[in-house]
Amino acid sequence: MENVESTLTLHGVRPTAVRILIYRVLQQFNDTFSMTDVETAADTLDKSTIFRTLTLFAEHHLLHEIEDGSGSKKYCLCHNDHECSVEELHCHFYCESCKKTFCLDEAHIPPVNTPPGFIARQAEYIIKGTCADCAKSG
Repeated sequence: MENVESTLTLHGVRPTAVRILIYRVLQQFNDTFSMTDVETAADTLDKSTIFRTLTLFAEHHLLHEIEDGSGSKKYCLCHNDHECSVEELHCHFYCESCKKTFCLDEAHIPPVNTPPGFIARQAEYIIKGTCADCAKSG
């Protein structure tokens, strides 16, 4: 596991004990996660501390925020050491059965030409359907 303190410092985040703890919890998730997932994994921390920390991490490009249409914001760890450009973002798959959102790391968001003068800051590409586990169980 990488040095969490160095990662936070590199991204301009002061490495407090709580932030280090939350970042270590986030490293345990393989795909996207919600604030509720973090609350469950770090049950000693209160909701407002977790929310403020996730917001701070997103502002400093440690996390990506995903709106998958479920009504619950999802997050995934950013694996770049800089501010991601739109071309570096990947697609996500939302399972309508189990309500999980999966990162499709190898499926990049296709480029979209915007009109002159427009500056794209973020793009989301959500595919909805049934994940492999749910499809197997019928």
